[in-house]
Amino acid sequence: MAKAPAREENGQGASQAGEQTGPSLNVLAQYVKDFSFENPNSPNSLRPREASPDINIGINVSANALSQSDYEIVLKLEAKAVAGAEVIFNAELAYAGIFRVQNLPEEALRPTLMIECPRLLFPFARQIIADATRNGGFPPLMIDPVDFTRLYQSKQGEEAAKVN
Repeated sequence: MAKAPAREENGQGASQAGEQTGPSLNVLAQYVKDFSFENPNSPNSLRPREASPDINIGINVSANALSQSDYEIVLKLEAKAVAGAEVIFNAELAYAGIFRVQNLPEEALRPTLMIECPRLLFPFARQIIADATRNGGFPPLMIDPVDFTRLYQSKQGEEAAKVN
């Protein structure tokens, strides 16, 4: 004989299941907003080299409010490989996500948007850059993990210096 499903003892049931009282962060969407890969000197750029090219990585994060609780976070990655004056490749990616942030104290909102959200986006953006460089004929560029806390603190320091 089958048992009846157990009932919640507090009697509140599903009516409060959708209500959130604690802080929450949800990823609603993520997508490539803009992407460019240039191999300007191909096929010469694909020839063997005696020395590895210099690779410069640039990272930037921006946040745009879409509503009271929804934000678009854009993680921009730029990777440029050069050998002397020759550009080997240049990859630029703007990878974005829409995040819903609820019940978060006001003082925690900006750090969450500028640290936690890009931290969630980074592995996907990193893979896109790796695939693009590999598909461009080069070894995949595996960007090292990023300390978004340090990046945020650095930006805060720059903004404070501009004010003073």
